[in-house]
Amino acid sequence: MNTILITGASSGIGESLAKYYATQGFTVYACGRNQEKLDKLASEFNSIIPLVFDLNDKQAIFSALDKNIKLDQIILNAGTCEYIDNAKQFDGDLFARVINTNLISVGYCLEAWLPQINTGGQLGLMSSSAVYVPLTRSQAYGASKAGVSYLAKTLSIDLARHNIGVSTIHPGFVATPLTDKNDFPMPSRITSEQAAQAIYRGMKNKHYDIHFPKRFTLILKTLALLPFFIWRKLAIRMTK
Repeated sequence: MNTILITGASSGIGESLAKYYATQGFTVYACGRNQEKLDKLASEFNSIIPLVFDLNDKQAIFSALDKNIKLDQIILNAGTCEYIDNAKQFDGDLFARVINTNLISVGYCLEAWLPQINTGGQLGLMSSSAVYVPLTRSQAYGASKAGVSYLAKTLSIDLARHNIGVSTIHPGFVATPLTDKNDFPMPSRITSEQAAQAIYRGMKNKHYDIHFPKRFTLILKTLALLPFFIWRKLAIRMTK
């Protein structure tokens, strides 16, 4: 039986990933802060093992998983999103919160769990399609996810000698408690179940870039080919 560790498994994409991997015969180490939700998952699937801790607590990360357990896949999915509404009055505390949760904690997780991944295993890092083009109000979120994408690229080079694959996950809009807070249109939004199935297929096939829904992400990838001064003019016009 294959094993996988998933962070952020108490809601949204992470919860759907835990459920879907369990239906595919995996033993799932489901990580999150919400004991009640993780216990509910474990009651529905015998193969889901809850690990309750806060990703911003380095010591808790290192204590969460028995060091003798070997993993076939890791998906570092947990994250947060906050927007900077007034760039001139830049909120440094907000910026730090988002960077710490979305990027710094990933480094702690890698230090703790990469030694436990099997040869031939696959590591998945949750980035965002927001990294393709700079978007208004996304200074903190976009910077954190751009860091994740760069990190994944370098890991894919350095882990190749250990026969460990790396997948960078670039979702578009997915219906989750996090995106429910957004106050703007979210074109081509899909369900977390659809997202989980797309991620599962991409990880199984060891794809480096897992992006979905393609009808949305391919548009962003095309816009990213424009010289920045053109995209900047378009983006400024859209903010007015």
